[in-house]
Amino acid sequence: MSDEIETKLSAARTRLILDRPFLGALVLRMPMKAADPKWCQTIGTDARAFYYNPAYVDSLSLEQTQFALAHEALHCALSHFARREHRDHARWDVACDLAINPILIKEGMTAVPGALYNIGYEGMMAEEIYPLVKENSEQQPHDQHLYGKESQASQQPDESASGRPDESDSDGADSAGGRDGEGEQASAGAPEPLGEAEKEQLSIQWRQRLAGAAQQAMQAGKLGGSLRRLVDHLLQPQLPWRMMLARYMSAACRDDYSYMRPSRREGEAIFPSLRSSQIDIVVVLDTSGSIRSEEMREFVSEIDAIKGQVRARITLLACDATLSPEGPWVFEPWEEFELPGNIRGGGGTRFTPPFAWLDEAGSNPDLLVYFTDAEGEFPKQEPRFPVIWLVKGRATVPWGQRIQLN
Repeated sequence: MSDEIETKLSAARTRLILDRPFLGALVLRMPMKAADPKWCQTIGTDARAFYYNPAYVDSLSLEQTQFALAHEALHCALSHFARREHRDHARWDVACDLAINPILIKEGMTAVPGALYNIGYEGMMAEEIYPLVKENSEQQPHDQHLYGKESQASQQPDESASGRPDESDSDGADSAGGRDGEGEQASAGAPEPLGEAEKEQLSIQWRQRLAGAAQQAMQAGKLGGSLRRLVDHLLQPQLPWRMMLARYMSAACRDDYSYMRPSRREGEAIFPSLRSSQIDIVVVLDTSGSIRSEEMREFVSEIDAIKGQVRARITLLACDATLSPEGPWVFEPWEEFELPGNIRGGGGTRFTPPFAWLDEAGSNPDLLVYFTDAEGEFPKQEPRFPVIWLVKGRATVPWGQRIQLN
């Protein structure tokens, strides 16, 4: 049966390379290791290799085998092994699967039995899904995530083998199951957990592989829209949103040198002095229901901290499909910027009302900051003033500066 399983895995990988070169290129980077059924009931990865239970792979169709390979490759390419941080490992594992499976299903792939799927999580990152996964949830991934110490607790590793690819090949491409290692899979013991230094090294390595695979797929014209948006998001500079927001608000502050004649007490000499004028900022909150109240409060608190540094007068608007009738709320530079208690919303999402309101009022702010998931109707024309979209999720914006919230 071993030869038949290896042939099936090789055929599935080949089909991925031909039909879905982005996923195929990632799968090609994973050495394949036949695993002991005592610790590997289905399939799994530790970001070093792909581990499989031969009996489980035998039970899958060729299309499901492609899904299984692509699923593990995305765990690695998305650096799920390095992004958990303080989160509970069981809930994190569920969130990671709920982030990956909708991508593959949308690509037209056939899911394996028991694959976690919720259409409501489509387009969301694991960090966004994690708070929605209940504690002590009965949901279980169909695969095994072997990169943490917690993942090893219930396994019985073979002390004589670590399950690692040949470390002399930093890319793993020529190890068993790589380009030059067809049919050389050996039964592997449970791998050792990743150390922090190895996590960082593998994360950089998989990021490079992700970029290379995306470039190859785009050249072949075979990188789907959902995967392309995912890649664009992952490869963009990952600066903290607070830092980027502060940078743009500070840039809007009109600091300039003044050559006004000083008072007679200061003498007759005229020296340039730095004067900061007040700036007008419009902040719009998306109240359609996609942004939670605690996220709004955190955002407003951050704006308040920055506002004190740049002498900003803030006009706050709330909008779902229409503007909140309780607004606008105006905060002078010396006033605390806080979330009003009478904000209402929960309807659909349209971004046109705030811009229409500003146009009718003849207002031309120095900056507009819109806090939203970017899922809605945009104005057809870009306004004359700068706009920052602070976006929760991966939706794109037609114009303005987009800053990723998470």
